[in-house]
Amino acid sequence: MKNKNLKSLSVITLAALLSVAAVGCSNAQVGSEDATATATTQTANSTVSSSAKSTAASTATSTAKASVLDKAELFSDRDLEQSADLATATPMKLESNQDVTLNKEGIYVLSGEVENVTVVVDAADDAKVQIVLDGVSITNEDSPAIYVKAADKVFVTSTGSKNHMEVSGSYVADGDTNLDAVIFSKADMTLNGTGTLDIVSKKGNGISSKDDLKITGGVYTIQSSADAIEANDAILINDGTITIDSDKDALHSENDEDASKGYIYIEGGTLTINAADDAIRGNSFVQIDGGIINIKTSEEGIEANNIKINDGQITLYANNDGINASPKVNSDVVIEVNGGTIDVSMASGDTDAFDSNGNLYINGGTINVKAASAFDSDGTAQFNGGNVTVNGAKITQITQSRGGGGGGGGRGMRQ
Repeated sequence: MKNKNLKSLSVITLAALLSVAAVGCSNAQVGSEDATATATTQTANSTVSSSAKSTAASTATSTAKASVLDKAELFSDRDLEQSADLATATPMKLESNQDVTLNKEGIYVLSGEVENVTVVVDAADDAKVQIVLDGVSITNEDSPAIYVKAADKVFVTSTGSKNHMEVSGSYVADGDTNLDAVIFSKADMTLNGTGTLDIVSKKGNGISSKDDLKITGGVYTIQSSADAIEANDAILINDGTITIDSDKDALHSENDEDASKGYIYIEGGTLTINAADDAIRGNSFVQIDGGIINIKTSEEGIEANNIKINDGQITLYANNDGINASPKVNSDVVIEVNGGTIDVSMASGDTDAFDSNGNLYINGGTINVKAASAFDSDGTAQFNGGNVTVNGAKITQITQSRGGGGGGGGRGMRQ
């Protein structure tokens, strides 16, 4: 993704978070004596009337909904096309033990069942290359099936066919480049199409991009010993059916050099996730505007510095925290729920369904929690709207037993 879009996305999200944080009196109820005294003092100082509370809650909800990101800014028309124009395409029948290098912009249609083959994209920095999978099976021992060394952008598009890519052993580096995925890209990459792609990475990641990674169509099954889908700048999902079984994170986006990057945006598609660690982790932020997300197993379900859920159907099971916001890139830590249907079930022990090391805003949506601790926040906790049920009981206010923090809050709920 180009920097213009990244900056626009980050600014919109942060502006919405700040607008919600500026809303007036909280509806949260705090359980401990010290915390209660603090809340009472703040209410006395602000002298917020019941009418003002209602207005504040309405403002929080409407502002958040108005900030829903524009799909046109995130996905190009070509990203969203599920087929390629084959009129000028180059057909290529792969052969075992013979790597293929694509060094010019164009559309290439690949087929064949082969072993020890890497399709290398090494084109100009402004080149757009489209790889069309038309019945491809690649099984390698120590190198990616697709390796994008250079290009402006690469599209991997499946026809209505079955495709398979697998790396059975450890990856061998390419000079200073640590190759670690079945599909490895140094450029922006979009996966789309109408067919299926099965990916098996027995000692590494499934798909990795050092820039943006987008999925807008197709059916994917990914088994990986490391992260299933990983990107430095962003993971953006518009559509598609994705089934993941990962020994680490299912979706992971992290950028050590730019705090505005390293995020995950989901607005459609169906994801089914079994993750040994985090299911969805974006260091900067995670925003969900739609889609069906079924997290069957995870340590932490959704984790980021900032988490915003505007819509979608989310079913989540976690052993540690269900939805967790913590200071990964800055101290502006927020969980904000404006809509959608969210079912969170937690393992027993010191676990929280919603755990924010900063602020927590429930503005709307339908939330069902099964957990010993439903809500925990170190900062402000506001209930501004929505239909929330905790362990079978409907609640209208957030109660924190010790004022939040350290996993100790959020255990008592006021009905």
